[in-house]
Amino acid sequence: MRSTPPNSSAIRGRWRRIGSAAAATTALLLAGLGTAAHANAAPTTAVASASPSAKVTWTRSCAVPRKKGEMACNALRVTGGITAFQRQRAKEEGITPRAVSPEAAAGSPTGYGPSDLQDAYGLTDAASSNGSGKTIAIVDAYDDPSAESDLAAYRSYYGLPACTTTNGCFRKVGQTGSATSLPSADSGWAGEISLDLDMASAICPNCNITLVEAKSSSMANLGTAVNEAVKLGAKFVSNSYGGSESSSDTTYDSSYFKHPGVAITVSAGDEAYGAEYPAASRYVTAVGGTRLSTSSNSRGWTESVWHTSSTEGTGSGCSAYDAKPTWQTDTGCTKRMIADVAAVADPATGVSVYDTYGDGTGWATYGGTSASAPIIASVYALAGTPSSGSYPAQFPYDAAGTSALNDVTSGSNGSCSTSYFCTARSGYDGPTGWGTPEGTDAFTG
Repeated sequence: MRSTPPNSSAIRGRWRRIGSAAAATTALLLAGLGTAAHANAAPTTAVASASPSAKVTWTRSCAVPRKKGEMACNALRVTGGITAFQRQRAKEEGITPRAVSPEAAAGSPTGYGPSDLQDAYGLTDAASSNGSGKTIAIVDAYDDPSAESDLAAYRSYYGLPACTTTNGCFRKVGQTGSATSLPSADSGWAGEISLDLDMASAICPNCNITLVEAKSSSMANLGTAVNEAVKLGAKFVSNSYGGSESSSDTTYDSSYFKHPGVAITVSAGDEAYGAEYPAASRYVTAVGGTRLSTSSNSRGWTESVWHTSSTEGTGSGCSAYDAKPTWQTDTGCTKRMIADVAAVADPATGVSVYDTYGDGTGWATYGGTSASAPIIASVYALAGTPSSGSYPAQFPYDAAGTSALNDVTSGSNGSCSTSYFCTARSGYDGPTGWGTPEGTDAFTG
């Protein structure tokens, strides 16, 4: 738990650390990390308000699914405007912020970094001392050929411990566990992979990371990759993708997500109000998305439901198929309710990512519940290994209403007949669940 709120001198120190690392980034770019393939997903672009006087634009990283059973990643890359991070930095430094340029990498981060995220969620001490020997698995589709080198660039810039294949911290395998038989590369999913790896690093810098790449974005292949991640020993598995619910979901539950003693997190979705799978699985922690901004309150930060339009914002809702877990006690939904908890996802208040193969050519800012899912998986890792036989999605419910969670009480992600399905309120609500982390106490059984 945080003992004191952030102050101006601490924030200024953070900017100085960022500035002093610029030379390292330049060296990485000169070494060849600045070339990349352009995204081939032909994504759509949306707009969000970063402040009353400026707008942030973004584009979806991954292609829209073309057939039943395919999943879409929930990563959104900022292409223009001025992010919350840039505004706060400009305010502290007394300078005029510069807008993000579409399709161009920034010379330095334009989104929140590790110190920001750790501070916002009361994790600074835990991130420094916890996580050794724990493995976070990242499950995504297709290969990112630059995953390890981009991860190295991100961690070097922020002064995080090296995480490489050589030192045993990083491992990349296909869905069968092979380190050499990898799927084909995809630039859209590569951006997603960079986002996931960087968020795991930001929250749990002492953790090991295993990247498991499915050979396609089908639920069957991604589910196989989840099983492989657990088989390889990961107790914390992040999934930043989703799709429409179907009658097959209960079968997928037992085939891919029923892993007691393993914390499995899943993005709630980026298309505003509405339920997605596998976030609807009763065996996973469904993670909603918030808008995160600095504040003069005692916490130093404030959050509301992320919502931009009828098709842009965090997902939530009552599942049409999945049974309600016994620990979920809201009365308006007789089946599984989404979400359980939340973290930052609004691209306008997005996170810094280093990516050279996918959407960008270096530093970019990302949002989407693809950011919040690995953040929460990493909080579970900081909290410790789940007890044998437990389903960690229950843990935040055991801590409901306590200071271990930041209750998000403002905003909505659309219109719904049952108010809390789409509108934040005191206590449990669909878009943000029981709230966002304040330390690790709500994530240990």
